[in-house]
Amino acid sequence: MDALRAAVPSPRRPAQARTTGPRQGTKQQAVLALLRRPEGATVAQIAEATGWANHTVRGFFAGLKKRHGIVVEVLERVRQVGPNKQGAKGSYTVYRIAEAG
Repeated sequence: MDALRAAVPSPRRPAQARTTGPRQGTKQQAVLALLRRPEGATVAQIAEATGWANHTVRGFFAGLKKRHGIVVEVLERVRQVGPNKQGAKGSYTVYRIAEAG
């Protein structure tokens, strides 16, 4: 019985000690990698890479500033207005992490 208890991790006793620092391979790390590229990333690109909805991506940007002090800046804003003035269909904004200093 003792061998069985030793093999099954207990909620009171973690199977492996946690290391400090962020986990590897998370969606948050993927978003930060996209935003650190020189060409930046659009909300649509990040949503496709993570499977998040567009509003979730924009909320993540707000959380970066609030919780981690990382500022996301607008690199380029492209507005598409057709001949019939259909509004912002096809418009997009390119974001990236602001350079320190």
